[in-house]
Amino acid sequence: MGCGKPTNPISPIHSAGCVCDVVRAILDIQNQAVQDECSPCTSNCFLEPLGGIVSPARSAADTRVFMLITKDGTPFKAFFSSPSADPCICTSVFFRVEDMFDECCATLRVLEPLCTFDSSESTVDLLSRDGCCVNMKKICKVDDWNSTDSCITVDLSCFCAVQCIADVDLGICN
Repeated sequence: MGCGKPTNPISPIHSAGCVCDVVRAILDIQNQAVQDECSPCTSNCFLEPLGGIVSPARSAADTRVFMLITKDGTPFKAFFSSPSADPCICTSVFFRVEDMFDECCATLRVLEPLCTFDSSESTVDLLSRDGCCVNMKKICKVDDWNSTDSCITVDLSCFCAVQCIADVDLGICN
């Protein structure tokens, strides 16, 4: 199945799109992980293993961090506010799915990108000097994330790709 292309070339019926399907699967996996960690029954054999992106043994993950790629091949970016971030550094390309509705719409939590190199935690400014574009080299410096209170509603059919980055524990269940 291709992005927004018919699953059957003979039939004009279109699927909601591969990005919608992937984000819906991420939400299902996250919801299952939160339910498992918050409930006493954690041995269900049918559970998806959230935490497997980093390490299969990681059991404290509650979020699958991902990026959305626009039709022109660039990462989708959104603004966030965070008490730990410099007010001038407020753009991220990293998200956590919170909810899906209609056929292909989602509420995403914008995640604050962090660098924890040398045991100091700082927000990574992902934008280029002119502030218009994402500096791809800076994305490589991100090795951790904070949850923010900033959410955005998107139509997932507007994107061509989704890239999963890591499974992390943001304390969503706490």
